[in-house]
Amino acid sequence: MSSSSIRRAVLLATTAALTVTGVTACASDAADKKTGGQGRTTVRIAYQEIPNADLVVKDKRFLEDALPDADIKWVKFDSGGDVNTAVIAGSVDLGLAGSSPVTKGLSAPLNIPYKVLWIHDLIGDNEALVARGGITDIKQLAGKKVATPFGSTSHYSLLAALQGAGVDPSKVNVIDLQPQDALAAWKRGDIDAAYVWTPTLTELEKDGKVLVTSRELADQGRRTADLGVVTTAFAKAHPEIVTAWLKAEDKAVKLAKSDPEQAAASIGKQLNLPTADALAQLKQLVLLTAAEQTGADYLGKPGAPGKLADNLNDAAAFLKSQQKIDAVPDAAAFGAALAVEELARAAG
Repeated sequence: MSSSSIRRAVLLATTAALTVTGVTACASDAADKKTGGQGRTTVRIAYQEIPNADLVVKDKRFLEDALPDADIKWVKFDSGGDVNTAVIAGSVDLGLAGSSPVTKGLSAPLNIPYKVLWIHDLIGDNEALVARGGITDIKQLAGKKVATPFGSTSHYSLLAALQGAGVDPSKVNVIDLQPQDALAAWKRGDIDAAYVWTPTLTELEKDGKVLVTSRELADQGRRTADLGVVTTAFAKAHPEIVTAWLKAEDKAVKLAKSDPEQAAASIGKQLNLPTADALAQLKQLVLLTAAEQTGADYLGKPGAPGKLADNLNDAAAFLKSQQKIDAVPDAAAFGAALAVEELARAAG
């Protein structure tokens, strides 16, 4: 069986499994609602092991405290592409995904019915392209094996880095590997380079050379971010939960800004890292409060979507040029996908 066939079979199997999970959860919810109005809403949250304030919310149980009558279920995913698959399967309600997978999700052929309601972080030095000793320039990657999770912000940044260096991506053997799998392949000597994020990136940097970071690519106009999404159906059915989620994230960001060591301690517990290491990784990200995110450079306000819509539109144009999506939605479609009303309620 070809690698593409294997990947297709795995995706179908994963989607089927997630669908079963979603059906089970829906059945459970339906059963709860039959208990004389005493039912509890289940909130299914997709998270990733990224050292930002989302892990603070999880570790300190901010959302559980704010919603004592709801069942909060945190489900770990390895990449935004996997989160998209879970949303399509109906097995998560809210989640974290990078700006590249969100762009793909809002574009054909996926056209996922979700909205962007939060910027978890602006990606900086926490995502980078690392190569083995002897490879000192991106141009030298032609003919080499480079790992990255397909559909992720790292994948987008890798393609942008190759294009910027004048390297045809088809001349590079780009391999689809999740961060931990990329680390294992690196240790075996199976790959020459990888574009991934922390904490895996930190391990690769120990004996590799950073060729370019996502912060540098952002300075070149290729900004990436980790975004919070909510399905349109869940946002409509449970606006009070969405508001509570946004306030919990805002509380965690404010803690990370006012007491970064306390926030890092929570992140370290979630990632099994010493607080000092978690703090160093946290500092590589740019975190924004809810009030800041209502600014024109980010999500914006009701009636005035922010520049994030333009960033997603630009990313879509790039992904279309790389044949990663079928068509580029117009900028207005991305503006409509920004949950500015929900954010305004939480920030107000």
